[in-house]
Amino acid sequence: MLCKHQQDFYAYDGRAHKKVLIILLITLATMFTEVVAGYLFNSVALMADGVHMSTHVLAFAITYTAYYLAKKWSKEGSFTFGTWKVEVLGAYTSGILLFFASFLLLEEAFSKLLGGGDVEYDQALVVAFIGLGVNLLSAYLLHGEHHREDKAHGDLNLHGAFLHVLADLLTSVLAIIGLLTGKFLGLWFMDPLMALLGFVLIIRWSLGLMRESASILLDREGKNPMLERIIKTLEEDGESRVYDIHLLRVHKDKYACIVGIETTGNYDLGYYQKLISGFREIAHATIELKSCS
Repeated sequence: MLCKHQQDFYAYDGRAHKKVLIILLITLATMFTEVVAGYLFNSVALMADGVHMSTHVLAFAITYTAYYLAKKWSKEGSFTFGTWKVEVLGAYTSGILLFFASFLLLEEAFSKLLGGGDVEYDQALVVAFIGLGVNLLSAYLLHGEHHREDKAHGDLNLHGAFLHVLADLLTSVLAIIGLLTGKFLGLWFMDPLMALLGFVLIIRWSLGLMRESASILLDREGKNPMLERIIKTLEEDGESRVYDIHLLRVHKDKYACIVGIETTGNYDLGYYQKLISGFREIAHATIELKSCS
């Protein structure tokens, strides 16, 4: 009789998935409202903001789809270490989109700097305050989930969506500051300067998200301090030596460990399995044992 053995590394987060859907629908509705209003009232500023929002609609759609596919494929069995990295791939894609969307802000800033101070302040302020309201609502909806996930070692897919909201929120705040100083103090150049500041910050956020998610996708765990802890524990008896070890991240703070051990002592696999089971982060371990007696 064979012992039944089943491993499920993926844990679906329904709360985060639903909140991303709500934000997607809010952003989509705002985008259509601004585009239609811009067309009806002949406002280029409104239409431009609506088009800009379409990039965030796409980002939230990617986040939502990543959750959906990770859940759908989790029971399929063709993913050796589960489907959590589908969510990480969604986060990486969001980072790329955020990176390139920031250059739209850069282009707008330079065009205003070169074009001078011809700004329709009242109309632009209406657009900025609409964007600020939508982004405050979205940030409020996501903040609780994002804070909860940070305590649980992070959900990069959710973090990507939160960065898009934060980027839009920052853009709205900086735009309002620039427009108000331009309107009441005559400092027309403050508007494009605020946009340049926003560009720098968004670039940093997007690169950080891409770097973190890419490291997970490429299994860059060679400098993980857990490796040294595992090796030290396995070699503590003085008769064992780890000659090969690999860590693969299979979920937020869970890992699969593949380790090769050679020993001159009278130790069996059960001994080493018990040692590795002391690490709560290890969800799956494969051990190769060579006896050198």
